[in-house]
Amino acid sequence: MDSDTLQAFQNELTCSICMNYFLDPVTIDCGHSFCRPCLCLSWEEAQTPVCCPECRGVSEKPDFKTNIVLKNLASLARQARASYVNSAEEQICVAHKDAKGLFCEAEHNVLCELCSESLEHVAHSHSPIQWAAEEYRENLLKRMASLWNMTKEVQNSLKQETSKTQSLKDYVALRKVMIKAEYQKMHVFLHEEEHLHLDTMEREAKEIFQQLKESEFRMIQQNESLKEMYRELTAMCHKPDVELLQDLGNILERTDLVQMQKPQPVNPELTSWRFTGLLDMLNNFRVHNVLSQEAISHWLSLPEDVRSVMFGEDHHGMSREPQGAQSFAAWGAQTFTSGRHYWEVDVPHSNWILGVCKDSLINDTEITIDFEEASLLFSLKVNNYYCLSTNSPPLIQYVKRPLGKIGVFLDYDNRTVSFYDAGKGSLICSLVSSSFSSPLKPFLCLGSP
Repeated sequence: MDSDTLQAFQNELTCSICMNYFLDPVTIDCGHSFCRPCLCLSWEEAQTPVCCPECRGVSEKPDFKTNIVLKNLASLARQARASYVNSAEEQICVAHKDAKGLFCEAEHNVLCELCSESLEHVAHSHSPIQWAAEEYRENLLKRMASLWNMTKEVQNSLKQETSKTQSLKDYVALRKVMIKAEYQKMHVFLHEEEHLHLDTMEREAKEIFQQLKESEFRMIQQNESLKEMYRELTAMCHKPDVELLQDLGNILERTDLVQMQKPQPVNPELTSWRFTGLLDMLNNFRVHNVLSQEAISHWLSLPEDVRSVMFGEDHHGMSREPQGAQSFAAWGAQTFTSGRHYWEVDVPHSNWILGVCKDSLINDTEITIDFEEASLLFSLKVNNYYCLSTNSPPLIQYVKRPLGKIGVFLDYDNRTVSFYDAGKGSLICSLVSSSFSSPLKPFLCLGSP
């Protein structure tokens, strides 16, 4: 093969981004090929749809399979290049004046054949340099893939953590309104307690904001560490065989350490503080045996906007309880068309839905709630912890989940439904409806633990 043809052949095996032989090459929609690490880093900050770095053609799919033929040819080209590098003076054994052609697995050193047969190394495992280098390249590529997947996970977590801050700000403002409205039901002498309550919540919220800020900072740092390690491994893979093997050092251990340091997201929860005299006031409107009819079904039907709040935008692929699991439902034979009514329900440490609704259709296979005039509080397990949410409006309630009895207060004439932690005498949330035009009945649904 003449030199021009050889040069052209080598150019075809060279990535136009890093100008090195292909490393885990992929061929995108337009037909151009690049190293997978180079393409990942090139597209990481790019806007969608992503474009080919060479011809700027739009690529429809972000994930591609390794081009095995190019990968094997690039490996052969590296081995051919290694034959020239190995003839250099620094690759000659000083002691035996022989070429270093073997790699010692035990000590991560390159040796000549006579050194490998010495007492110091004879018991160790040895392999040709080219074979060892390619094997370690594959090892590094696997670690790079794991690092990149973890980078994407941290980026998604960072995005969710950032959205929590704005959501929590909005919720804190809304909770102020709920707390103020609750205190307005009580006597004037409770104003001092109201201000103390708000100040305490502000301080607690400030601490949570700081925790979210610190969590975001840790995730940003982790993301940068992962990308830096990824770049370092990429550069390591492009080194000549001997230099790659000699410089391994502790890079493998540092890669494992970086991957072990995954930051945990913050679960923002405000404390529900006790209202003086609240339960005494509510018990003036106490009604009993409101959940007198019961049934067992296997499917709970929830509207799309409610599922979006409880499970997030990616809820379609998530398992949801009690939906799809056996559920116990109870509802009231008695309906309310006016006045104020208070009752308490003992809820378990599992999924549950509690409140009032216009009507519900319950049979052996399905529970269907009429959400048109329903005011419900949900306790569902999402991402390994239980959270509270409501359907009207669809909103996450950033308060600690109560254990034990929940109080429900229906003020039909003022179109409000309030939920309380009956054990502590504290407010969970208050829901204000635009109108109550139909009779309302109590409702409870318990999901499988």
